[in-house]
Amino acid sequence: MTLKDLVREILIQLRLDLTKNLKYDRLTRIIIQRTVNPKSVCIDVGCHKGEILDLILKESPNLKHYGFEPIPVLYNNLVENYKDKAHIYNCALSDSQGETTFNYVKNAPAYSGIKQRKYAVENPDIETLHVKLERLDDIIPEAEKIDLIKIDVEGGEFNVLKGAVKLIQKNKPYIIFETGLGASEFYGTKPEELYDFFENVLQSKIYTLQNWIDNKSYLRKEEFLKLYNTNAEYYFLAK
Repeated sequence: MTLKDLVREILIQLRLDLTKNLKYDRLTRIIIQRTVNPKSVCIDVGCHKGEILDLILKESPNLKHYGFEPIPVLYNNLVENYKDKAHIYNCALSDSQGETTFNYVKNAPAYSGIKQRKYAVENPDIETLHVKLERLDDIIPEAEKIDLIKIDVEGGEFNVLKGAVKLIQKNKPYIIFETGLGASEFYGTKPEELYDFFENVLQSKIYTLQNWIDNKSYLRKEEFLKLYNTNAEYYFLAK
């Protein structure tokens, strides 16, 4: 564990939400603890270094989960660290199959994605990769019961969801996903269309992470649109 990771862990344990991302990390941990059990199989889309996989495996250590990471160096590390614990795929996910270019931000890997977006670093060092493009509906076995999906792909979340309709309709999993200004609009995502997709196609309700934890009501459409358009929240849970 690096010093940065150690400081982050201490802040989470102390519930010191110095940044919104730290708050989301803490709340995501609570949600996984409440929704994942030893019989759960989960999907992590945008594995990065495996932080979410670690949380999932803590609650469900004896089943093999699914992870997706298109950046080769991160994928190789994931295969080495989780080869007996998860099915790791070196591809990007969307609503179609094929190949695509992928923007690997070498000095800020967490911002990497199919489309370029706004970056919180000056002079982003971008390497263009060519990666496979797949759909979740074509990869996850139909007989596999999925209890939770986490999607964090820097703006392309709606396309991932559209490529997983059959899986989600069948399993009704909890979905932790990111969406917000600064990333999602570069993929053409319109918040009203995303909300309608959850409500009418996936038959799911959207919550803020905190509201779900506090057992409060799901977001009405106008509430979700306001949060999206003001960037007041950009991580959500659907069920």
